[in-house]
Amino acid sequence: MRKRTVIYQVFTRLFGNANTMLQPNGTLEQNGCGHFADFDEGTLRRIKQLGATHVWYTGVIRHATTTDYSRYGVPRQTPMVVKGKAGSPYAIADYYDIDPDLASDPEKRMEEFVQLVERTHAAGMKVVIDFVPNHVAREYHSVCRPDNVKDLGEKDDSNLHFSTDNNFYYCWGHALDTSDIPHTEGPLYEECPAKATGNDQFGWRPGRGDWYETVKLNYGVDYCDAGGRSEHFNPIPDTWSKMTDILFFWAAKGVDAFRCDMAEMVPAAFWHWATDKVKFAYPHITFIGEVYNPSLYRQYLDAGFDYLYDKVGMYDCMRDIICHRRAAADITRQWQANNDFLPHMLFFLENHDEQRIASDFFAAQAQKGIPGMMAGAWLHTGPVMVYAGQEFGEAAMEEEGFSGLDGRTTIFDYWALGTLQRGFGDRRKMKRAERELLEAYTQILTLANTDDALREGDFYDLMYVNPQMQRQFAFMRKYRKEVVLVIANFDEEPASCAVNIPQHAFDYWQMEQKQTEATNLLTGQRSRIELRPDAPLCIDVPPLGGTALKFYL
Repeated sequence: MRKRTVIYQVFTRLFGNANTMLQPNGTLEQNGCGHFADFDEGTLRRIKQLGATHVWYTGVIRHATTTDYSRYGVPRQTPMVVKGKAGSPYAIADYYDIDPDLASDPEKRMEEFVQLVERTHAAGMKVVIDFVPNHVAREYHSVCRPDNVKDLGEKDDSNLHFSTDNNFYYCWGHALDTSDIPHTEGPLYEECPAKATGNDQFGWRPGRGDWYETVKLNYGVDYCDAGGRSEHFNPIPDTWSKMTDILFFWAAKGVDAFRCDMAEMVPAAFWHWATDKVKFAYPHITFIGEVYNPSLYRQYLDAGFDYLYDKVGMYDCMRDIICHRRAAADITRQWQANNDFLPHMLFFLENHDEQRIASDFFAAQAQKGIPGMMAGAWLHTGPVMVYAGQEFGEAAMEEEGFSGLDGRTTIFDYWALGTLQRGFGDRRKMKRAERELLEAYTQILTLANTDDALREGDFYDLMYVNPQMQRQFAFMRKYRKEVVLVIANFDEEPASCAVNIPQHAFDYWQMEQKQTEATNLLTGQRSRIELRPDAPLCIDVPPLGGTALKFYL
């Protein structure tokens, strides 16, 4: 039986933190931090019961931070080039090390991570971690790399702006100018010659809006060639080999999948080369690419990616529908645009980069995301993702520190989430709305794998014969003799829908015109329906929810 991929993303540093006395811009000592040990057997069981097949442990690899771990042999970082007290998990400081924040005993941080992998596998789920290939922390220095591995930049010729033997790009003749980035307490950061900044900023004066805490890795692309961008992939650039070795290192630790940060900023030629090698040795490994440009989807899927983010498409569409900026029928246009590779598109409504549904910056009410999750999770056979706290209605309406008040859960600060403390701690303290939301998410995600039609059935969009629906989206899924008719209601009011099923659907699926019994998969309620192409089905749908009627041919 084919299993649908359902990813539960956790921001590991925040997840298990039980501290309730939080201070904006607080240090580790003041605000505390979650640990790998917080993912005990009971916690993992609850994640599995939600419907998850994979856990994405975000922020596992050691990154730049202002917290001093020098007593464990970890080099200190200059605060000026660290965002927030805790630091960005996407400013990697050592690809071969574990973030010591996450370990109960920092001396045994790698051992604790391997134990987490084993616990996750024992709970029946797979492990996803970040692979950040485009950029590293300004002060990257690996102290945990194997003895036979040369460090990034160790043999670079910094007199050259570009060379395939270099791991970084250099602004020769210029020191890094930090005058336009926020200054913090402590020493000034010095870098000479300046390295190019991670967001393809090849000057020596990054601004506060740039990824100034990172430097760009060189995969053999000369972005400043006098004739324009040029590619130099023969011989194989040194960075290709180093980064592929890092993938092998983590695969050997039991990691099942890599979520590849800003994958489209790294040439597809590298991914083709690296994924082929990794999958030959570890055939089960899955690659998930953060690719935002739809024109590049085919190129990166051909390069070995199993799944790509459906951000500039289904996410943007669903968000606009939830916020009354588009009609629900626009979902049809989005799946049609990606129809050739729809099973490879990762659907989500929240992640660490996006604003929370319940925030004032998005929908201000978590329940408004339920119809979007129904439609997105049941529309096709591709993977689905939820972000820890989404299932409880986390609003992220706190000013945590560096992150500021923006409707996103901070990735830069030491913090804790009350929703997670209640949802995975003492559930007696959960609010009624949180319980109801959790029940809805559990239904949606478990049905995505337990109902044959919703898991792997054929898809039929009903919107072209139901133009009267503006705030509802209707479709059918069929597996063998089973059919599920889904109506997602994005409206705040209940809807009485007259749903047309066209003659083409009867012919295409060889459906008999008849009266039959249907069961609502969400409520268990049974009803008699009459299947006819010349008479619509009259179906009542609750507000901010949906109906999933199952019947047999």
